[in-house]
Amino acid sequence: MAHKTFLLKIALKGIRPQIWRRVLVPSNITLPKLHNTIQVVMGWENYHLHIFHAYGEQYAPKELDVDYTHNSSKLKLDRFMNAKGDFIEYEYDFGDGWMHKITLEKVYEEEIKKPICVAGKRNCPPEDCGGVWGYADMLEALADPKHPEHEDIKEWYGDDFDPEYFSVDAVNASL
Repeated sequence: MAHKTFLLKIALKGIRPQIWRRVLVPSNITLPKLHNTIQVVMGWENYHLHIFHAYGEQYAPKELDVDYTHNSSKLKLDRFMNAKGDFIEYEYDFGDGWMHKITLEKVYEEEIKKPICVAGKRNCPPEDCGGVWGYADMLEALADPKHPEHEDIKEWYGDDFDPEYFSVDAVNASL
């Protein structure tokens, strides 16, 4: 059976302006490989657990042995998506609760062998910054040198954190 290529938009929910990536993936990519791809293209560091949400069900690695989840280890993306507009969600870091909407934007007949990032906007929030609200507070403190937490935030996340930075080339070098 010939497999296709999916153009996915992966968007971090709850943040404006939006942080997103467009990625070409094989239609038969497994959910674990899709998880690894999301980690790289979004800029996460794979420190935390994750789960996929699709059509009222939850899919997680077998290590996350919870009654209400299905084992995702052998499931492929084309089980959940096949037509433009189909989407699933990906949750990363249950403490910070980073939710991503993964939307199928286009289907190509030719097959690619590995994921390729083709576009994106804005830097991913740092790990363990406190979710959507913590990230907003972090950006506020970074933008204001008189903010009481400005120096602590710079020390914690580094002087060079730029929320607007994104490089397709850097992402693809890591893929």
